[in-house]
This record gives sequence, structure tokens and C-alpha cells, in this order.
Amino acid sequence: MFDSLTDRLDDVFRKIRGHARLTEENVQTALREVRLALLEADVNFKVVKDFVERVRERAMGQDVLKSLTPGQQVVKIVHEEMIELLGGQAQELDLKASPAVIMVVGLQGSGKTTTCAKLALKLRREFKRKPYLVPADVYRPAAIDQLHKLASQLDIPAFPSTPDQNPVDICLAALEEARRSGHDVVLLDTAGRLHIDQTLMDELAAIKAGTNPGEILFVADAMTGQDAVTVAAAFNERLDVSGIVLTKMDGDARGGAALSVRQVTGKAIKFVGTGEKVADLEVFHPDRAASRILGMGDILTLIEKAQTDVDADEAAAMERKLRKAEFTLEDFRTQMRRVKKLGSLEGLLKLIPGMSQVRKQLGEVQMPEKEMGRVEAIINSMTKAERATPKLINTSRRERIARGSGTTVLEVSQLLKNFTQMQKMMQRMMGGKGMPSMPKMPPGMKMPAGMGGGMPGMPEGAPAMPVDPEAVKAARAAAKVAAKKKKEQRKKRKKR
Repeated sequence: MFDSLTDRLDDVFRKIRGHARLTEENVQTALREVRLALLEADVNFKVVKDFVERVRERAMGQDVLKSLTPGQQVVKIVHEEMIELLGGQAQELDLKASPAVIMVVGLQGSGKTTTCAKLALKLRREFKRKPYLVPADVYRPAAIDQLHKLASQLDIPAFPSTPDQNPVDICLAALEEARRSGHDVVLLDTAGRLHIDQTLMDELAAIKAGTNPGEILFVADAMTGQDAVTVAAAFNERLDVSGIVLTKMDGDARGGAALSVRQVTGKAIKFVGTGEKVADLEVFHPDRAASRILGMGDILTLIEKAQTDVDADEAAAMERKLRKAEFTLEDFRTQMRRVKKLGSLEGLLKLIPGMSQVRKQLGEVQMPEKEMGRVEAIINSMTKAERATPKLINTSRRERIARGSGTTVLEVSQLLKNFTQMQKMMQRMMGGKGMPSMPKMPPGMKMPAGMGGGMPGMPEGAPAMPVDPEAVKAARAAAKVAAKKKKEQRKKRKKR
């Protein structure tokens, strides 16, 4: 998400950071580019106009124009205003009632049913709640069956509603059943239409009046852009929604809906859907989203993903093996699978500050995931004894492994050579003998520029990470000023 906007703004700020001093003309030119970038990202025109005006007022201040690093000051202002535009801070769900009722509304096809299942899983995993799913969409064919199937996959109970029942009666009966069976959160999957109509709104208003939900979440398809914002405003006007869930954010490179909906409706984005899996629902953090948009990464989300997807006991056991230099090919395969759980390399790079240039180059080279898949195929074709003791693998075994993995004997030999070198490197590191040179990689394997090799099957020979020359200049200038101040302070102390 936000890919195209991030790339445009990155170009704008690289130019503005190149100026030693800023003038009104520099700022106006930069803000014109920011305005065009936001409009191209399908952000609401009025929202763009107000945003640029606020940034202009702050950027024209003397503290910016006379600053030692004016470019960074402008980026800081844009970052702060972007956070404000997106809602300031993450909003929590209102779960105080028992049971807490969450009513999920939206147009047909926006992803309401899937969002209900994703949210139920999140409530159970992270909030330690006992959710109860309620299929109340009696109009869309198989909508009830879809939610029951998802509930079965997640092992979460669902109310046994049927298409011949009244939606309001379903919700009221489900609420009573949840109270009786001890569930503390009830999620109502309501019906949608292909467009807003009075019958739909009347039905939703009746469900709201009967169940008194603590949360009414409007689900919008982020890929519909400004249409999602317009529909959100209409639902909010009739139902007074408490928050918004934007789905399919992984398919929306522009992000216009996310940047507009908070200002237009006055309601916060509470969750975003980032993929098709039931675990792909994230709490929306405006500060983290703003950092991603400006290419600053999102380390906190990366840490949270690692904590969720990596088993602590397994990680501790692996650390003990590494300390003893007992790392086997079996362990290496396990580590690759853990990395895959976190998502694609391109997705992870977006969360790491300063990696935007590397991410762009991924489109020009072979994806590292394919290389990892090839390495895993080779390891899978080995026996358990071979993975534990690679020295057992002679010429005939290499030929068998190559046939089984669909690779060449040369690639198998190169992987084994790299792994042996890596084991030696670990032994030297644990023995305190320093870092040896990194092993070479198999022929034909490439890594995006800026990322070196060093792991079996991973490419080598890439140039060092690109460094922003203007950032280096700014850092040097700041160091000189700091040194000068220290020198003056020492002179004053001597005079005293």
C-alpha cells in the first residue's frame, strides 16, 4: 500500500534536501509536487488543499528557513501533518459491555464476512476474548455458509441462522445465545447491497436499535478510492459509525481512501486488511502509516509480526545451537520457513527504514523468494542424516538430490560449499576469532543491489547500500556546529 505515493514523495524530498538553504520559492515548488502526488494517489481534493495549506504555513516559518537542515525540517512537518491527517493515534475497540456487540456494515463485495472472521481471530489471539460470529446476511447467496465455513476453520462458534429468517430476529436471538453460552464479544455480519438504498439502511438501523452495539465498523474496499470515502460518509450520516476498516490495502498502491476517509467522515480507521489470509488484519496506526508513506519504515510493526509469527521456545533453542555452532541444514530450512511466515521480502523491506531504494530494485531482478524456494527444494531432497551431516553427501548422493529437487549437481555442490563455509564462520565467531570473508554464491543467483550474500543459496557481489549524499553533508555540518559549540564552552570555562 502507498507504493506509488511513497515513490513520488521520495523524489520530492530528495530534491528539497539538496538545498543548503530554503527560500519561499523552494518550498512552493516542493509543495506543488506534494499536492500533485496526493491528487494522483486519489486523495480527496479538499483534503489535499487543506493539508498543503497547513504544511505551507508551518514551512514558511523562520525556524525552518533559517534552520541548519531545512530539508529535514520540512520532511518533519509533512510527517507530523500526515499523522494528523490519518487520525493522530490508533483507536481501540469499545469492548466494555458484556457481551460487547460489534456490528459490521458496508456494501456488498467490500469484504465484511471475511473481516468478521479476521476480527474474531484477532480478538481471540490478542485480546483473549471469546468471540461469537453471527451470519445475518440472508440476501447474498451462500453468505451464511461462507461465515460458517470460516468459523469452522478458526474453531470459533457461529450462530446457526438460515436464509428464511429475519435479520433483526437473527441478531437478537444470537445476542441471547451469546449471553447464555458465556461469549463476551458478538460480531454481527450484516447484509450489503451493490449500492446504498433505503431498505438496507432501514434494516441496519433496526439492528442497531435492537442490539445497541458498542462498535459499528464500516468496511470499505480501499481499491475503490474516493467511492469508498463517499459511501463511508453516507453510512456514517445514517448509522453514526464508530470506526472504519479498509480492506484490500495490499492491492491499493495509491492509498487515497486511507488519506481521505478520516477527514471526510471524522471517523478513525481502526483496522486495515493486508491480505487474503485470516491473520492479515492489522490495527491501523496513523504514525506508522505516515512513516511508511514517507519511506521511513515501520520497525514496530516488523517487531510485532516477528513476535506473533515466531515461537519463542523455538527461537531460544535455535540461539543455543548457534552459540554452540551446531547449526545444521535442517535448522537452516527452519529459519527460511520462519522468514516466509513474516511475508515477502519486498513487504519486509517496506518496514525497514532506508530500504526503499532496495525495494525498488526488486522489480528489476529475480525475487529472492524464488532463490529461497530453490534452496529449500535441495534441502528437502536430502535424507535426515544428510541434513544433519552434509559430509555424507558424495557424488552419487549429489546426483540424486539434484534430480529430486529439479536442480543441477553444480547448484547442490555450491550450496554445500557455502554451508560449510558458514559453519566455519560461526565457529570462528563463537571462538572470538573475528569475522571471516563472506562465502560466494551459486551461479545465476542474484540479490537486489545493496544486499550482500553470506547465507547458503543467497546471492553475493551486490554493491553497498546507497547512501544519500545530502544526508551525509547535513550530518557533517551538524557535527561541525556541535564541535564549535563545545570549543566555545571550554573557552568560557577557562576564562572563569
